[in-house]
Amino acid sequence: MTARIGVVTFPGTLDDRDSLRAVRIAGAEPVSLWHRDKDLKQVDAVVLAGGFSYGDYLRAGAISRFSPVMETIIEQAKAGLPVLGICNGFQILTESHLLPGAMLRNNHLHFICREQKLRVENADTAWTADYSAGQEIQVPLKNMDGRYVADERTLDELEAEGRVAFRYLARGEAADGYGNPNGSLRDIAGITNAAGNVVGLMPHPEHAVEPLIGTGRTDGLGFFTSILKKLVNA
Repeated sequence: MTARIGVVTFPGTLDDRDSLRAVRIAGAEPVSLWHRDKDLKQVDAVVLAGGFSYGDYLRAGAISRFSPVMETIIEQAKAGLPVLGICNGFQILTESHLLPGAMLRNNHLHFICREQKLRVENADTAWTADYSAGQEIQVPLKNMDGRYVADERTLDELEAEGRVAFRYLARGEAADGYGNPNGSLRDIAGITNAAGNVVGLMPHPEHAVEPLIGTGRTDGLGFFTSILKKLVNA
């Protein structure tokens, strides 16, 4: 049986089609999910795609957190459903308290759009198993509210428990995709929950899955092949 991966669309979501396409390229069946529908259509995993849900009013992801679909996702994620939050999806995961911390306005107060180099810190999650710890990848980044923050105790816990999933590469030139693009504390680009089934990151792996589209790289495809292999082997 083919694994079914749902992608949620909220008002203002921009990258749901890209995420559905990435799921299809990886070999799973993409399933569109609407924010007002509590039914997840028996999907095996969920992607919260990027964009500006509800126009990012109040705080990015703050209104989407209360959409009917999130009631089901929160409940099932706590029971083990794999969930990936990309950019605005990451913001929604923090607002839903499925991941700790918060996302604030970039420290330079500008929208940023560029290719971004990352280091994989945790290759043991449901969404990162096709990578290796220490591997460097490059995927697009585009955000206005991308600065990850948390109190020192939470940051120390994330570090001690190996729950920092991705970090911005600090060496090299910013023009080449290096450096912290938004002021995220400890150069954190993505994190995971303790169980490893919920992962959030600001950069966009769904824009780097085909050699002829987007960046011309396929560094982001590993997210979608990772979850597919986990579901098939479960």
